[in-house]
Amino acid sequence: MSLMISVSGIRGIFGSHLTPENLVTFTAAYGTWLGGGAVVVGRDSRVTGQICEDIVCATLQSVGCDVIKTGIAPTPTVAMGVLRHKARGGIILTASHNPAEWNALKLLNEKSEFLDANQGREVLHIAEKKEFSYKMFDEIGSVTLDADIISWHIDEILKLPYIDADFIKKRKFTVAVDAVNGGASHALPRVLEVLGAKVHRLHCEPNGIFPHNPEPLPENLTEICEFVKSNNCDLGVVTDPDGDRLALVDENGRLFGEEYTQTAAFDFMLTHKSGDTATNLSSSRAADDITRKHGQICHRAAVGEINVVKVMQEKGAVISGEGNGGVINPDLHPGRDALVGSAMILQLLAERDQKASEYRSSLPDYEMIKQKIELSELGVDADQLLDNVSQAFKKQNPSTIDGVKIDFEDGWVHFRKSNTEPIVRVYSEAQTRKKAEEIAGRVLSIVQQ
Repeated sequence: MSLMISVSGIRGIFGSHLTPENLVTFTAAYGTWLGGGAVVVGRDSRVTGQICEDIVCATLQSVGCDVIKTGIAPTPTVAMGVLRHKARGGIILTASHNPAEWNALKLLNEKSEFLDANQGREVLHIAEKKEFSYKMFDEIGSVTLDADIISWHIDEILKLPYIDADFIKKRKFTVAVDAVNGGASHALPRVLEVLGAKVHRLHCEPNGIFPHNPEPLPENLTEICEFVKSNNCDLGVVTDPDGDRLALVDENGRLFGEEYTQTAAFDFMLTHKSGDTATNLSSSRAADDITRKHGQICHRAAVGEINVVKVMQEKGAVISGEGNGGVINPDLHPGRDALVGSAMILQLLAERDQKASEYRSSLPDYEMIKQKIELSELGVDADQLLDNVSQAFKKQNPSTIDGVKIDFEDGWVHFRKSNTEPIVRVYSEAQTRKKAEEIAGRVLSIVQQ
């Protein structure tokens, strides 16, 4: 297992490949690339978070950066901190949905965006050359604490013109929260309570001990579904360890499906603002359907938050996201945010005067199958495999922006190397599960050969 280095950050298993030495190398390279200035640093609740934070902050000081610490906070809150302090950048210590033994550096620029491929290459070049701008004793950076950054983040959400806290409060929602004992354990319940909801907490102690697999997928969320029903909740909300992904549960304990967080956010935003949307190649066709319903175009990008953000900005989209439960609201900041996503969903349900199940039933329905192939099991180079698939289906004019995506009339399949794990992801979608399996099978047969 080696370090995973991509637009999704620099991540690995702590003590194996993500070592103190590696943390120093990449942090020093990043601080050197910034040229000093203020850097916001925050983390999720992982048990390795404190030691990683100490190493990162000291290293940033050593290259002349002034550190502004947030402590344990959601990734979107740290990103908001970059804007609040007009900082040169930010570092979030989180391996997102990866298991507890993982940790990572997520690097932000001065616009609160994750580094794009070119910026990332510049940092990696400095790291490889070990050309760090270490400072003398009288030029090292300082460390300060922003203790109220979560409250400020929530206040900024409430300032959005289409979020009416008083209107939402009239519905007197009861909401269950599963924050997987992660970085949003305090922040997510707090934003819901500010909006007048009665909150039932499940796994909201930020101790880094994940009670179940932390990726918010259906097989990991059976407990919250029962919890919603037993507490007579109107809605359940679930996030991952760093609080950027959002999954929804209706009042009957049924999951919306992670693709439908984004779809609902698009529907809500396009009711209030006219404009296009953007998402990644692996997201459901439901995003296109909802966007088209409002007379707009849904633009597609390579998988990876910054890739979607770039397309959103290029096309002037008013909302974007990823089908893994990521809502990107550019009116707040250019990144996925479970806090603002939750506020938008409550506003939508209040405006439509619908139960969560009624609203979910109004959305277009697709079945998506998500599979993965371990690179160690392939017996062939991943790039060669993707090229073979592309050649085999060249009559369908596959997209090769990110791996290989093949669109058929009755569905699609997307093969791509993961940004966060040593695997090839295989996503397929159609109107029935059987058809989605059949479509994936057409392409998987090439892999077997």
